[in-house]
Amino acid sequence: MTTVLAIDQGTSGTKAVVVDGDGRVRGLAERPVHPAYLPGGGVEQDPGELLESVLRAGREAVARAGLAVDVVTLANQGETVLAWDPDTGRPLTNLIVWQDRRSERICADLAADRDLVARRTGLVLDPYFSAPKLAWLRRTVTRAGVVTTSDSWLVHHLTGRFVTDATTASRSLLTGLDTGGWDPELLGLFGLDGEALPEIVACDAVVGHTTAFGGDAAVGGLVVDQQAALAGEGCLAPGDAKCTFGTGAFLLANLGTTATRSAAGLAASVAWRLRGETTYCLDGPVYTAASAVRWMEGLGWIRGAADLDDVAAPDAGGVLAVPALAGLGAPRWRPDATAAISGLTLSTTTGQLVLAMLQGIAAQVAELGAAVERDLGRPLRRLRVDGGLTRCRTLMQAVADLMQVEIEVYPSAHATALGAVALARTAADPGLILADAVVPWEPGPLYAPRWTATAAADFRDRWSAAADRA
Repeated sequence: MTTVLAIDQGTSGTKAVVVDGDGRVRGLAERPVHPAYLPGGGVEQDPGELLESVLRAGREAVARAGLAVDVVTLANQGETVLAWDPDTGRPLTNLIVWQDRRSERICADLAADRDLVARRTGLVLDPYFSAPKLAWLRRTVTRAGVVTTSDSWLVHHLTGRFVTDATTASRSLLTGLDTGGWDPELLGLFGLDGEALPEIVACDAVVGHTTAFGGDAAVGGLVVDQQAALAGEGCLAPGDAKCTFGTGAFLLANLGTTATRSAAGLAASVAWRLRGETTYCLDGPVYTAASAVRWMEGLGWIRGAADLDDVAAPDAGGVLAVPALAGLGAPRWRPDATAAISGLTLSTTTGQLVLAMLQGIAAQVAELGAAVERDLGRPLRRLRVDGGLTRCRTLMQAVADLMQVEIEVYPSAHATALGAVALARTAADPGLILADAVVPWEPGPLYAPRWTATAAADFRDRWSAAADRA
């Protein structure tokens, strides 16, 4: 099979993984990216640092692999945007990260069109998605160049092409979920009519070639990072679900080939477009997961994520935490929500606070799982999980307890990259189906619920009431 360089470009870093034809990781490199958290809800990245992280990580991974790469693929953040000069590739603004909340006013002004947007796009009118941030850039920063998601800019640097993939476009609030194309009415709604727009390509498309990482290699298999992880974890049948625990936590469930809208407060978007057919997914974000852990570290509660299991108390002692440090995502979609901790007494310990924060993250994931079950009309059979925080046994057990399903931990730290590898393989070999392109894997740790269903429901009710107050 094909040798692939998969670049997983994320919020806090870029990972590059070289995978050979047998599915073995042969080269790995990571480079940090440092988002800046600004007053007023702003979150930005330096485009120069981000591009350099992609190039350096990719070159280091290829050098360590010692292999010629056939295909380069990119998994991107999905909703992070910037303005740039299409003639030179020069960035005209910083990257506005998916967590940025400064376009809340734009969404509020469009509140009367909320139902239209949801019906047309499958998404929720929220600053999380691309269009409000693109409009904010145009209204407050610059009218020059083009405004796009980060993938278009990165791919332009690699190939000279002006494209985005179907999954990223579906996260924009600017495409029809049924049509998969740019929607003139939605563009006008956000004041983006007349903008130069990238071509929307399928996830199995080869969009060009690059010599940025050594020899000549095709570029294809483009995808949003969360959808890549859905594929990498083998969630290929309707009802299969996964949750990635990174800066935030992102639960996605495969919907099959029907463009179903959520009735439970989730987003519906493209999972992948392959072989002329589109597969859809439901998804919901938890805005703070690892970022909440870093917040606890900054306060001195823990020394780092590796400390969580040692510090967390066996019981929270009545402490309840809503870790809405960057607002609440699905199904509430309240960017104005703030974090809250209740039940404190003079006897409260740091360990109880840490456990309460982890349970608060788990409670948000459980709410997403319940919303997926309402939309599917049946219970989830299991939840597959990946990401750095899956090493925290306390958090994974809390997710199992509150969701009342078995949790399967993906055994590799590279779920997103390996999912992108699968899509790149379909781009390189038109006769290959996705199921055969996915790198085989067996679950790592399994977590079964220890709480009773009654205890889980009682906790979720109390947590939900606290989240409503937040």
